[in-house]
Amino acid sequence: MTMNTSKFFMIILTLSVLLISCDESSWLKEEPLDFYSPDNSYQTSAQFQQAENNLYNNLRKIIFHNTKDMGYCHLLQVGSDMYMWGWQGQTFDNYSAYVVPTLSYVYDFWKVNYQNVVNANEILYRLEQKNDVSIEEKNVFRGEALFFRAMAYRYLGHVFGGVPLELEHRTIPRKDYVRATREQVYEQCRADLEEAITLLPDISGAEDGKVTKQAAQHLISEIYISLGKYAEAISAATEVINHSSMALMKERFGVRKDEPYDVYWDLFRNGNINRSSGNTEAILVMQYEYNNSGSPDPDFRMANFLPQYRSVQVEAIDGNGTVAAFSPQITAEKGGRGQGGLAMTSYLENKLWESDWDNDIRNADYNIIRDVLIDNPKAKGFGEYLVKDGWLREQDGIMNFFPIMWKVTGNFPEAVYKTGSFSAFGEHELINSGSSSQVSYRDEYCFRLAETYLLRAEAYLNNGDKAKATADVNIIRNRAHATPISEAEVSIDYILDERARELATEEYRNLTLMRLGKLVERSQKYNPNGHLMGDWQNLWPIPYSEIERNVEAVLEQNPGYH
Repeated sequence: MTMNTSKFFMIILTLSVLLISCDESSWLKEEPLDFYSPDNSYQTSAQFQQAENNLYNNLRKIIFHNTKDMGYCHLLQVGSDMYMWGWQGQTFDNYSAYVVPTLSYVYDFWKVNYQNVVNANEILYRLEQKNDVSIEEKNVFRGEALFFRAMAYRYLGHVFGGVPLELEHRTIPRKDYVRATREQVYEQCRADLEEAITLLPDISGAEDGKVTKQAAQHLISEIYISLGKYAEAISAATEVINHSSMALMKERFGVRKDEPYDVYWDLFRNGNINRSSGNTEAILVMQYEYNNSGSPDPDFRMANFLPQYRSVQVEAIDGNGTVAAFSPQITAEKGGRGQGGLAMTSYLENKLWESDWDNDIRNADYNIIRDVLIDNPKAKGFGEYLVKDGWLREQDGIMNFFPIMWKVTGNFPEAVYKTGSFSAFGEHELINSGSSSQVSYRDEYCFRLAETYLLRAEAYLNNGDKAKATADVNIIRNRAHATPISEAEVSIDYILDERARELATEEYRNLTLMRLGKLVERSQKYNPNGHLMGDWQNLWPIPYSEIERNVEAVLEQNPGYH
């Protein structure tokens, strides 16, 4: 036996003895070197920031990004004075039959907001425990958590009315929730925001997309209005309006300022949305990046507000059947690949602009596109306009073409363009096959200063000062080159009209109307399907699943729902 062979057998023998002598159970037992738990996941600034990022991400989901096809994002627009359902054969417009306690989208909206409540409560609790975070950082984290909790309860209060208030860190599920009143919900928002304002950083020099003191002041002005505290609402809004670094954009600016459009058009171009781009109107902006894991949910606003124009068929040049009106069907100049979920009512398309059709820049033909050129050479109407020249067939209906608000589109990353592919008119073709050409990766406003003025106008009006309310409305109208209104014309309905002109596609219209108790009234007046809305539907139903699982107390349903 060689020396090497002898050593080999000795090693084998030694290992065998060790294995036989070991306690098998102890030998197989795993001892984790480390693991995550709530107790060790909230220790450093980086860990708290990760938790805060989840609050931001949920807010992104709430603001028109949960789905490209359906969901609560539709329910917060459709049935309003401004929007009707754009797909033929769907039931969204039959509000009274569709919006019921078992509807999954109602529950989805409830759930995503309570997720932010729970997450905010966890952060607030963990900030009070032992950790390595400085006092200065703790203050900012606390301010953000309070802001997001208030934001969640603001959504819940506007849409459902009174809801359960949960303000504690919980480790054991509760089944005994009862509803607070709507006023109590707003009072909680007020308390959270008043403290947040003292903790959050000033907007000057703040990182793009971060919650600031001015964002909290903007939000609390709306909450004060909801509480009937109009003087306080005026004061909060004025703090934002008079801030040294805040101002409406009144001159051309940004990446495409030399093109023949206007400042309102500039406000919505990719690269112009944030304060770092020189936009002094931005208050809170949701951040999006193409193919970035930090913003996994793209903005489906574009798909939903754009018509399904690619489906439009017109007569073929040889008269034998029909062909697609557009070839290629999806181009950047027509906005991208629309799904046609939300179509304008006549109120938004026409009535709002009647008195100032040619003056108001928000109604310019490049801001609201009501007609497009047929660019398929195989079409008999090639080179003519789809609507004006009579090529839009009656049977196509609103599903296939309706006016486009250009503020929601025209912002594609280079990766979405097909290389060297153009329409007959030189329009840039987009990738058809995936979702890339039906979503926007442009950053999106959550709050901008124009809305602050309109909130203050509402507060002035409710406080009995019609002159100042009129002045604030006219500040917005002057920027739009629209004719100023007189004091006799100002009313809550006129302010709602101005919000529609200024904030269409940016705000959830039903949210505003529900806050004011005017959803049913305005829908029945301006929406062709308004007669299908029940008189009780200024609020949504409490999700039935929440009532069912709350077995130790009664979670009362809103009136009118069964």
